[in-house]
Amino acid sequence: MSTPNPYAAPKAPVADETVVLPNNFTPGGRTAAAGRGWSWIAEGWSLFMKSPGIWIAITIIALVIFIVLGFIPFLGAIVLSLLMPVLGGGIMLGCRALDEGKDLEVQHLFAGFRAAFGTLAAIGAIYVVASIVIVLIAVVLTGASLFGLFAGGPQDAAAMASAFRSMALGMLVMLALFVPLAMAIWFAPALVVLNGLGAVEAMKQSFAGCLKNMVPFLLYGVLLLIASIVASLPFFLGWLALGPVLVASIYAGYRDVYLS
Repeated sequence: MSTPNPYAAPKAPVADETVVLPNNFTPGGRTAAAGRGWSWIAEGWSLFMKSPGIWIAITIIALVIFIVLGFIPFLGAIVLSLLMPVLGGGIMLGCRALDEGKDLEVQHLFAGFRAAFGTLAAIGAIYVVASIVIVLIAVVLTGASLFGLFAGGPQDAAAMASAFRSMALGMLVMLALFVPLAMAIWFAPALVVLNGLGAVEAMKQSFAGCLKNMVPFLLYGVLLLIASIVASLPFFLGWLALGPVLVASIYAGYRDVYLS
């Protein structure tokens, strides 16, 4: 029988962070019933109620990070986009811990830095590049007309109408391109930290899962829109609960779509 090498480097305990849940993973996801859009929110609420104090603390810390980065012109927005999947991946690990009857901890917010920082940051980098490309496309579609509108000199009604039509077209194109980008990002952090997928593969799987569940996502979006209006009324304090519920509902959706 071999004896342990006393000079061997210690193994990092964070390897346990990427153990896949004891369920069968469904590549590309499965189609959920339309009513599951409500169930994801309800299950997110259940996860929130298991540890509301820690959830609120995590929300406040994340909000402080967002505000600080928001004060840094241009670079802050890029860093935030890079960090969002990293922070999101950590929270997915926290949701899994709650799902398994374990404790949610504040350090789960930063667990993505240990578990799969490079992969999660790569998702953020892809998002940044794709966002820039989408904005450039919108600028190309609207730039010439808007330049003519604001370059000076009197404009007739036909020129102004043409400029505003171009601007509306650019906004619609930008929205149409951002929707599939959001679909590719939605479940990607969970797929990375909980299933060990690479950045591109996780985004492909996320897009496929969202595409198969457009109907439940429609109900999900309408309900969240209503909830966001209610949460914003008392000085936005409702977001201390709705924010965690939203994040936890992403985990609930991931579990429903990809695990069986």
